[in-house]
Amino acid sequence: MGIISSGFQGRRNRDDPGLPPGQHRAEDFPVLSAGPTPRIARADWEFRIVTETGTSRHWDWAAFLALPQEDITADIHCVTSWSKLGTHWRGVALDTLFDQIETTARFSLVHSYGGYTTNVPLADLLGGKAWIVHQFNGADLPSEHGGPARLLVPHLYFWKSAKWVRGLELTGEEIPGFWETNGYHAHGDPWREERYG
Repeated sequence: MGIISSGFQGRRNRDDPGLPPGQHRAEDFPVLSAGPTPRIARADWEFRIVTETGTSRHWDWAAFLALPQEDITADIHCVTSWSKLGTHWRGVALDTLFDQIETTARFSLVHSYGGYTTNVPLADLLGGKAWIVHQFNGADLPSEHGGPARLLVPHLYFWKSAKWVRGLELTGEEIPGFWETNGYHAHGDPWREERYG
């Protein structure tokens, strides 16, 4: 079996004005991963933000759930050409997690359990643009979709919404993540078709 799971098929609908270029609507929720699915117990889960100076802040599962929760409805767009519209999530805004973080960094490298990484500019994580989510459609987020918690950055291609998220490393310079070092675009805006570098 290859390192990329199945799900790279579908019918394109280029006449749908609600979709970015080259995308088609998916009724299901394809499962795509760049490796095996990590299984992280909530008791073992932790999310950490490390600034460019080495200062860190972390939340265990109980502390994370005690933070203000938001319900999010968003369209998501996979680089493999499927889009799922009107998805429903629950989680914590990155703005909330950054309330007591002092940084002058412009970039972040997102780290996941299992070793996956992706780079996202801080401008794409703050200002109501991104969340750490733990529910999908009113139920706990299943492992195959990134549970117990994943990053949700719906305005970028979905590979930026890292599954099994465990932390952010804040940096002054952009450090490419897994897909970015393998030819994918550093930013990933679906409306600009920023698929490949």
